[in-house]
Amino acid sequence: MEPHAPVRIRVKCWAEQSGALVLSDWRIELLTAVEERGSLSAAADDFGVAYRVAWGKIREMEQRLGVKLLQGHSGGTGGGGSALTPAGQELVTRYRRFRAGLDALVEQRFAETLGDLAFLRERYDMGCRTPAREEQE
Repeated sequence: MEPHAPVRIRVKCWAEQSGALVLSDWRIELLTAVEERGSLSAAADDFGVAYRVAWGKIREMEQRLGVKLLQGHSGGTGGGGSALTPAGQELVTRYRRFRAGLDALVEQRFAETLGDLAFLRERYDMGCRTPAREEQE
């Protein structure tokens, strides 16, 4: 790792209810993938997780939110599939609206508050005990 390479802030969002995970970026992305692929199984494959794991995460969200987010339909010649319920669609839409611009806002606050972190190298030596400027005076 280069010590003077640019520092980038990253953000992961999740929401909890009584300490239990209710929503997260990953779970919203999973719902979006189900809607786009028309299949929970295909979405799980895209995410590199077992169908059972994906279904469990969605079921947890449904139980904690108290609404059905996903509806399945059985097969026929083309096989079964899955789609978001109207509640699932609205949740994804509203979460995306919440999330839009959040990364840029966090990057701006990071830059305003911490900059490129050069103040650390300018003020402190590698021993991390004494401000470098005071030692030079």
